Amino acid sequence: MSRSARLVRAVAVAVVWSLALPLTLAGCDGGGQGDAGAPGVGDPYFPQAGNGGYDVRHYDLALAYDPTVRRLSGTARLTARATDALSAFDLDLLGMTVEKVTVEGRAASFDRDGQELTVRPEDRLGEGETFEVAVRYSGRPETITDPDGSKEGWLRTVDGALALGEPTGSMAWFPGNHHPGDKASYDIEVTVPQGLTAVSNGELRSERTAGGRTTFAWHTAEPMASHVATLAIGRYTVTRSTTGDGVPVYVAVDPTQAAASRTALARLPEVMEWAAYNFGPYPFSSTGAIVDRPRDSEYALETQNRPVFPGAPGIELLVHELAHQWFGNSVTPRTWRDMWLNEGFATYAEWLWTEDEGGPTAEETFTELYEHGEDTYEDLWDFPPARPTGAADVSADPVYQRGAMVVHKLRQAVGDDAFHDLVQGWTAAHRHGNADTADFTAYVEERAPGKDFEPIWRDWLYGKGRPERP
Repeated sequence: MSRSARLVRAVAVAVVWSLALPLTLAGCDGGGQGDAGAPGVGDPYFPQAGNGGYDVRHYDLALAYDPTVRRLSGTARLTARATDALSAFDLDLLGMTVEKVTVEGRAASFDRDGQELTVRPEDRLGEGETFEVAVRYSGRPETITDPDGSKEGWLRTVDGALALGEPTGSMAWFPGNHHPGDKASYDIEVTVPQGLTAVSNGELRSERTAGGRTTFAWHTAEPMASHVATLAIGRYTVTRSTTGDGVPVYVAVDPTQAAASRTALARLPEVMEWAAYNFGPYPFSSTGAIVDRPRDSEYALETQNRPVFPGAPGIELLVHELAHQWFGNSVTPRTWRDMWLNEGFATYAEWLWTEDEGGPTAEETFTELYEHGEDTYEDLWDFPPARPTGAADVSADPVYQRGAMVVHKLRQAVGDDAFHDLVQGWTAAHRHGNADTADFTAYVEERAPGKDFEPIWRDWLYGKGRPERP
């Protein structure tokens, strides 16, 4: 992600530590309370996000949107497995009107309380049982203001809409288990007025027009956290190609941004090849980008398969958001406290790219940041990357910039060859999974026995203030 209000360069950063949490924060697979799934998984910064008692395996969304009246309607079908015996369970859905809920095809009672949609199936669900819940709903989706003041959820644009989900915005447009710990596959079918395009994650399976409306059907086979699901509706210039490795590329650009985007987007296959060389095999079956107008969003976001950009991206921002496909989308943080594992690595990817392009080395970037970073990032030393002060700080400068500094300290400690082995091993070990900072530090120590990483963890990852530099 790149929150433009917090960055001088169009960059985004964050990688963080996680303490043991209830969720049992072992993913969204637990947390049941008696016969009712918990209304929230106990995330340290967003405690109501997600729900206990079940694990979603697949989302099937059939949606229709009319930009003229700003009305979204649809049915969400979730295939899930009960991890507890359940007489009731919650879904996250903010706003909208819920018209009907069924569980296993039978009408279920429900009620609303804030973002919680509590469902009571006619028959109790047994632990380990796989079930389908369907929710029919409609209304005007809400725009959500984050604790840091940025906007997400459903963003109205000049010619349509843009849905962005990090950290909690996805609950504005579909019901679900909205926490990074519960990843699933997706089918998203969207019907819009003819002449508009609906772009989402994964691969476009079909496009059909009838009666003045066009339906786009998107499929994402690999596990995806709901906060990196996206939907962009508007008038786009679409180009399709493949990378050198044969990965399909789907790029949708607002026509007003086409000329300014051309140079950076032409290098997308090159960036993908560079990233795969440095971080390991690409973890998804397609790639691309969505470029909207600058005022449509305040920041770029690493939505899975094709990141979203508010206006034409520069090459470093493109590198950053594509690096997130490895760090954040494939290896997803277990909680929002672990954001530095996303943003620190994505920011360090920029440092590596610049070094390989003949610009300042990562060591020079690190030194400049250490010696003069406060000139650009006033809050640089306010808190350690692994311990943001609160929810408003999970996308703050220390998470990004100090997160990248932790990564560089590891590179200094083990040397270039071992560092690249560590990085590629990390993305392989947790491919399509979740991990927290404790997982990462344990992994590093196991892969580099005999080295003392305690000063790095103590001073750079968890330490307050500006560390002493040896």
